[in-house]
Amino acid sequence: MLTGYRLMWMVVMFDLPVVLKAERKAATEFRNALLDLGFEMSQFSVYMRMCTSPVQVDTYCKRVEEALPQGGKVNILQFTDKQYERIISFHGQARQPANKTPDQFDLF
Repeated sequence: MLTGYRLMWMVVMFDLPVVLKAERKAATEFRNALLDLGFEMSQFSVYMRMCTSPVQVDTYCKRVEEALPQGGKVNILQFTDKQYERIISFHGQARQPANKTPDQFDLF
């Protein structure tokens, strides 16, 4: 059974060099790899993805690792859906409604 304590979120945060043309290309390829893996952009250089178990989180961590560019810094956070619901978000000075788990999973 999928519960708020079993469902997991992954957040990939990164700072990548983009001075040289090759660096910009590598950064774009990394962002595209994250999108191909089912991540969605939350903020620039911050991508999120829901996973159904810690095992799936481990699988996607390995896939992100395989897509890493040469330079820069990448961090992967993981937390439960219950913790995700407690995120406080603002757009400008307006507080946004609490995050909710998607009602339906996309199947590929």
